[in-house]
Amino acid sequence: MEFRLIVNLSLLILSSSLYLQARGDRGGSVVFLDGSSRYIRNHAQDTPGKVNSMSLSEVAATISVLLGFAPPPSIPVDSSYKLNEVLLPNPFNKPHATFVLEISGIEEPMLFTHYLNTQTGNVYKSRISGSSNAKLELPGQDEVSVVRLDKSLDLECNAACLDKELSFLATWIGGSYAGSIESLDGRFSVPLASGSTLNLHLAKKADLQFASSLISLLRNVNKAVKIHEDLSENSIIPSEILTGHLTGIQALKEEYGWGDVAHQGVELLQTTLLKLFDMLQVAYGEKIVGVVILNKEPSAESGIMLDVTSMPRLSRFLVEASSFNTTVTEILLVRRTLAWITGIILLISTLIGIYMLFNMPLTRDTLLYSNVKLD
Repeated sequence: MEFRLIVNLSLLILSSSLYLQARGDRGGSVVFLDGSSRYIRNHAQDTPGKVNSMSLSEVAATISVLLGFAPPPSIPVDSSYKLNEVLLPNPFNKPHATFVLEISGIEEPMLFTHYLNTQTGNVYKSRISGSSNAKLELPGQDEVSVVRLDKSLDLECNAACLDKELSFLATWIGGSYAGSIESLDGRFSVPLASGSTLNLHLAKKADLQFASSLISLLRNVNKAVKIHEDLSENSIIPSEILTGHLTGIQALKEEYGWGDVAHQGVELLQTTLLKLFDMLQVAYGEKIVGVVILNKEPSAESGIMLDVTSMPRLSRFLVEASSFNTTVTEILLVRRTLAWITGIILLISTLIGIYMLFNMPLTRDTLLYSNVKLD
């Protein structure tokens, strides 16, 4: 009887732990893209059949190192080994720029990363385990530039503007756009690499939301490139992180389920993502690493798994305290006068010393005659 009770209790504890682990693991994955094989280890070097696993905290620490900053001091030893598995060992060769994009609604994240692995020269992919969210804390604006890529079109683009952007996106991606938003007959068509064609009827809210998310991503990446060109003209160039959250696939999945339309949307998103990364590689001189985070469902708190925040550093300035309310010019004059007087005194003392040494009797030289007694 006692043995049966112990067995039942053990099974209850085991099932509870598996349930909690399932709740903690949201089925996400992450892929690091590096077109020039200079910053990320090649996934082909891993053991065949091995499934890599990283926590979101380790992903955040890896991004921090790529930007040229030290990982958090609280990172455990196991996580340090994990960073060594992802990053190449040269600490002086970092891109100082990352393209971080989180995509919600991907039902099969590992298949998404496998496609990127076959289309890109150098990637490192891993499952995400543990907590469903993490925070990436970075220094202030003087040291790192944070560019948000999820600025929507709602506030600055009317129906005519949206038609123009849809036409540009269709041309850029190799598709076509006909009709208009205002007349509710807008049709966005793109032939895909698999042989099928994605047809979006923009009178439907989900289709319009998916297409708008791609337009916003393309526009915001172009703006980020312009910001990078402006920063490159400065004498001190800060690190740059481009971060965004894409929910277009989530809208398609909620409308049509995880079927043909959602799969075609994922294929179009993969093609768009690779074209954007190639564009960033050219703009940044291949000194940028892409980080794509995939999750089935958005986080319950804010919808974001990796929250990027900036921590402003407070600089302390030394202030001259004077009871006579002296100005800065007077202070500089006093300091320069003291410096000149001190220098003149030292110069005169040196000349006097040299003169006395040249005219000193030999018998007074204690170094030459230290062992000789003279009367």
